[in-house]
Amino acid sequence: MDEHSNRTGVWLVGGRGSVATTVIAGTAALRAGLAGPVGCVTEQPGFPDAGLPRPADLFFGGHDLSCTPLPKRAEQLVEAGVLPHGLPAAVHDDLVAADAEIRPAVLPGRGRRQSEAAEAVEADITAFRERHGLARVVVVNISSTEPVAEAHPAHASVRALRAALAEGQDVLPSSSLYAYAALSAGCPYVDFTPSTGMRIPALAELAAAAGLPYAGSDGKTGETLLKATLGPMFASRGLDVRAWSGTNLLGGGDGETLADPAAMASKTASKQRVLTETLGHPVEGDVHIDNVPSLGDWKTAWDHVAFEGFLGVRMTLQFTWAGCDSALAAPLVLDLARLMARAHERGVRGPIAELAYFFKDPVGATEHGVMRQYETLRAFAARLGEHR
Repeated sequence: MDEHSNRTGVWLVGGRGSVATTVIAGTAALRAGLAGPVGCVTEQPGFPDAGLPRPADLFFGGHDLSCTPLPKRAEQLVEAGVLPHGLPAAVHDDLVAADAEIRPAVLPGRGRRQSEAAEAVEADITAFRERHGLARVVVVNISSTEPVAEAHPAHASVRALRAALAEGQDVLPSSSLYAYAALSAGCPYVDFTPSTGMRIPALAELAAAAGLPYAGSDGKTGETLLKATLGPMFASRGLDVRAWSGTNLLGGGDGETLADPAAMASKTASKQRVLTETLGHPVEGDVHIDNVPSLGDWKTAWDHVAFEGFLGVRMTLQFTWAGCDSALAAPLVLDLARLMARAHERGVRGPIAELAYFFKDPVGATEHGVMRQYETLRAFAARLGEHR
């Protein structure tokens, strides 16, 4: 095997955010033997034989609006209790190397057309791949959640989209602009956010024509993971769930972003869909998201479930989930980058439904029960490892 055959780039849209910083610092810690792969699905039994790139094979780059260097961001995350003391110093060289590959976010406006912005993103990714002699680059969107995008006639086909862009029209939300640029650069695309991303017919058509895989959307890290686990439990026991209400308290960048009602609508829609699919019917109750700046990178979710048992006896379940979003999300981003790289290597194309395990609102899949998703994922990993 050629020494460069597994050299894989991971291009992070939102490359200096809390999740990205945790991904980069955490991968460096794994590479140096300073930490174990806790929370990494792809390090569980059944996955090591899938032929995935190793942490040592990964090179990071990306785009971000922020100018704060990664070493400084890592120190801020130590103060927030997200990263362990001493880690930024121990992996300083890795943070500096990754930070040198993060470019200013490319956005249309100020005289720049969307077509020009997409070409600039494509050029940055291509240069990154060539600079490091990478076999492939996986683009992962971990930027802030966008409002729900309005449909546009240009979204219907690649031809219509390219015509609109050539005419100077701004027809794509930012997540879809990055997806378009990633596909144009020949890269698999993962949307870890609930933003529109690949959910435009023209982009699905473009991925099919280019023979590229993609996956998403909205990483499943906390409250929704529990819903996807508990929903099938109620359904399999024949217990009638009548209402399920939840309140989420978020700080940091997520809390600030989701304080915008338009962005929150995108998030709550994906969180609620899990219940309808796993229970087989809609239930009363809403999901509320509140911004609590003092929580920083931590989040708390409280849920109240009302259900009926035999003879109509009414009962309740309440649970509280308190966790660090970056520490929950980072290993999943690493898992997805490795799986997508291997899928691309094996010629997998189109939406990868087998990666539904990682998402609240998975493209190409309708199964939301977490254990069924997990078995599907394991079978997919086994296929990736065949004929190595």
